[in-house]
Amino acid sequence: MAEVNEPLHKGVDTENNGGVSSGAGILSAIDSPSDLRSLPEEKLPQVCADIRHFLINSLAENPGHFASSMGTVELTVALHYVFNTPYDRIVWDVGHQAYGHKLLTGRRDNFHTNRKLNGLSGFPNPDESEYDTFMAGHASNSISAALGMAVATEMNADEPRRNVVAVIGDASISGGLAFEGMNNAANTPNNLLIILNDNDMSIDANVGSLHSYLAHITTSKGYNDFRNNTFRALKKMGLVSDRHRGPIMRFNNSLKSLLSHEQNLFEGLNIRYFGPIDGHDVSAIVKVLRDIKDMTGPKILHIKTIKGKGFEAAEQNPAIWHAPGKFNPVTGEQVCTPADGKRPPKFQDVFGETLLELAHSNKRIVGITAGMLSGTSMSIVKEAMPGRVFDVGISEEHAVTFAGGLAKEGMRPFVAIYSSFLQRAYDQIIHDVAIARLPVTFCIDRAGLVGEDGVTHQGAFDIAYLRTVPGMIVAAPRDEMMLRNLMFTAQASDCGPFAIRYPRGCGFNIDWRNDFRLMEIGKGEKLRHGTDVAIISTGTICSEVKKAIEQVEKQGVSVAHFDMTFIKPIDMGIIKEVIDLGCPVVTVEDGTVIGGLGSAVADIFAEKDHEVMLRRIGIPDRFVAQGSVAELRRLCGLDSEGIADIIMECAASPVAHDCLKTAESQTSVK
Repeated sequence: MAEVNEPLHKGVDTENNGGVSSGAGILSAIDSPSDLRSLPEEKLPQVCADIRHFLINSLAENPGHFASSMGTVELTVALHYVFNTPYDRIVWDVGHQAYGHKLLTGRRDNFHTNRKLNGLSGFPNPDESEYDTFMAGHASNSISAALGMAVATEMNADEPRRNVVAVIGDASISGGLAFEGMNNAANTPNNLLIILNDNDMSIDANVGSLHSYLAHITTSKGYNDFRNNTFRALKKMGLVSDRHRGPIMRFNNSLKSLLSHEQNLFEGLNIRYFGPIDGHDVSAIVKVLRDIKDMTGPKILHIKTIKGKGFEAAEQNPAIWHAPGKFNPVTGEQVCTPADGKRPPKFQDVFGETLLELAHSNKRIVGITAGMLSGTSMSIVKEAMPGRVFDVGISEEHAVTFAGGLAKEGMRPFVAIYSSFLQRAYDQIIHDVAIARLPVTFCIDRAGLVGEDGVTHQGAFDIAYLRTVPGMIVAAPRDEMMLRNLMFTAQASDCGPFAIRYPRGCGFNIDWRNDFRLMEIGKGEKLRHGTDVAIISTGTICSEVKKAIEQVEKQGVSVAHFDMTFIKPIDMGIIKEVIDLGCPVVTVEDGTVIGGLGSAVADIFAEKDHEVMLRRIGIPDRFVAQGSVAELRRLCGLDSEGIADIIMECAASPVAHDCLKTAESQTSVK
């Protein structure tokens, strides 16, 4: 099996850039930020124009996150122009907006490999470049990470001053982790600079009071200058010292709020606030950054930007142009596969349509998502029943506890969150839902290998971490119809928390609107008889298992196939039948091999003291980088060929015959 976590900047073909110019004008001569800093300031607008031209032409052919990076071009150029990167640290939040950063830091000629197997990551990754100071992919972590770096700098007093900058968007700053970081920043010696990129737009519409607050916040440069000059004057006269700075700032902030009838959230946290300023005026950003970069204490610069800036179609509809796929770089027309009515729907759309059906018949059903209305297709229900769906923004922890509160009062919440994002709410799942056995249904989108979004987004761990929670039901449908039945069962049962995982992308069936059927919880299904090898699979990977079985049966190997729909509770009847077969057992799952279905089966075999040859196939104990789902399945041994190879190895193993002898002497599960 190939390694899947090697640094992805290695081995990239730089000779062929996919037909995209390696850079027009000035950009073609910039191979590092030092080249940028050698330019006169009046050349910076042209650099910005070159970056936009490059991104439009490159992403038109090789899709990625478009609108976010188009909106931060001026900010990116200004940061690398003013700060001495990589010695000075820039920490990007999420990383959707960091494509310009990649172009300026030596990756322009490799950018055609972005999000591809063995190519550049779609997000900042320290394994890829020294300019990528911290892993990015999930929202709201930049302030905390940058604060840690800033504090470390203060502690290393014998080294030259290092500036640390955290870049965070208006959607990400609403996350709880961002507030925790800001609260700590106000009480820890540091010189952290926070850049708030306020583009008035997340992937879906921004929600919450903080968004409204950012739209109206103002401050006065004159006021800031007066405050700072006054403090310096008083300090020079010996009337105050540095230890008085905090109390004086709090007094000044209170006085300012009293006189202006306006409160500043950040200054309330003792973080000096500057802005808002035009985020598309590169000269203005450079000037402000130069003015404030050496100021002591934590500070925040608020810039206003337009998502998709420089490309009219993206400016008009930034949600669609967050990740638009291929498009015509001249007209802005998206390149879509013609709809012929013969393609199965995406699993997320089956979820959305099914939830709407269920909500019509069950008035207690409500939907919750964390900033991903369209990404989870919860938007389908929102459009039809706006009062029954809650988008809580990038706040997964809150989403889960909020669902717990709704369930406590008799509602039946369906919480739709991507697998990799649900990880951050693990404590809330346990503490606020599972302990009280509340009927919350977790619809886990993007479970398994997700492809091009890479290492931070693979849905590898949900089975493993949910299996550990007492009372949690964990299920994985093998197709769209079973997804519908599981959702129906979850809302019709009084069984506590219920997790249903399903993958990104399209399903298998055009006619998927089956009549609802109540499923027996903890019951799997035998799909195929066989005697040489027994396979237990779960989820949509069943389709690859079926292909593998067809391959090996042509070579005379008889394979029994069981679909373990419920990973918890597990079907002990299937386990007994498999043991009675007395043949090698193979488990297959689209999740981490550590702690998943295979581990559950192994635990039972060990507890029952059965000597069974067991092979586990799943995502290996490594972090899996980007590539297409098909490529990553092949690397992980999860495609039909890889599964078939394991089946043949098991069938040919001498141990298989020993297993048969052992089984003949054991007629039941102990």
